[in-house]
Amino acid sequence: MVATRARSGSLRAYVLGRLAFAPVFLFLLLTLLFLLLRVMPGDPVAAALGDRVSAEQLDARREAAGINDPILVQYGRYMGGVLQGDLGTPVTDPRSVSRIVIDRFPATFELTMFAMLLAVGIGVLAGAVGARFRDGPLDVGGRLFAILIYAAPVFWLGILAQLLFANRWGLLPTGNRMSARISYEAPTGFYLLDGFLTRDWTFLWTAFQHLLMPGLTLGLVISGVFIRMVRVNMLQTLRSDYVEAAHARGIGGRRVLFRHAFKNALVPVVTIMGLQFALLLGGAILTETTFSWPGLGTALVGFINRRDYVAVQGIVTFFAIMVVSVSLLIDIINGLLDPRVRY
Repeated sequence: MVATRARSGSLRAYVLGRLAFAPVFLFLLLTLLFLLLRVMPGDPVAAALGDRVSAEQLDARREAAGINDPILVQYGRYMGGVLQGDLGTPVTDPRSVSRIVIDRFPATFELTMFAMLLAVGIGVLAGAVGARFRDGPLDVGGRLFAILIYAAPVFWLGILAQLLFANRWGLLPTGNRMSARISYEAPTGFYLLDGFLTRDWTFLWTAFQHLLMPGLTLGLVISGVFIRMVRVNMLQTLRSDYVEAAHARGIGGRRVLFRHAFKNALVPVVTIMGLQFALLLGGAILTETTFSWPGLGTALVGFINRRDYVAVQGIVTFFAIMVVSVSLLIDIINGLLDPRVRY
């Protein structure tokens, strides 16, 4: 009973500590983002609008955006807006950044989650098989694939996939999220989920076809990290004493691999998943641009090209909140899987 209470208390303290630390880290991250955008040379409003408006209109836009206020006032307004869910109003778009995030985030989330599931599936399977047959053809092939696929630029793989699967073989669409020939209803904005909810199987299949090529491209690039991580940790786990004891008791190799070694080898991989999420969002920006995917990445690139730094600040702020939230979730999952990280 005492041991059980100690374990639960330790887990509770660990979770509360992570919950208390996450806002501090987010505060520092948002402060750094605010300062980096403010030290950039030039007037962001003039850079976004250029010669398209008069001098009086430029002054009015600066006043509306708060550019003329002292930097501490701007900082306080920015942090207060983040706390209230207000990410600002772009200079070149009548919608608020929060509205743009609501409209565009489902597309980015679908692409990111599909790529993450694919990367983890390929990485766990190839890494475990490589560890089981160390230095064999499967292991060497898996390691070579991991190195080459992770080194390949995601936009280059995307263009190559478009040339092969879309232009030459005609198997998949070249880009976009949905065919213009299909009329559809998307109440949630998550097309795969909407296809199930509305029972529109043609819409669901078309949405999956459009998702497949960008999701595969992004997922394959990230899978290289998981292949190497799973293989290394599986090899270390397979040399541990309890695995040797399981072999000594006559337990089969496959059962030892997946029932005894796999769980402990997966703990560091869960940590890497949180770190890779930030890279996945960065890769999603390039992937969305390559495949004309209407997500937050495409919107961010458009605002950067228009030099609308107010919108860039809002979207990057949302990405920062997402990364911190996912990192917090990964820390909690690690605490549940491995009691050693709680101390």
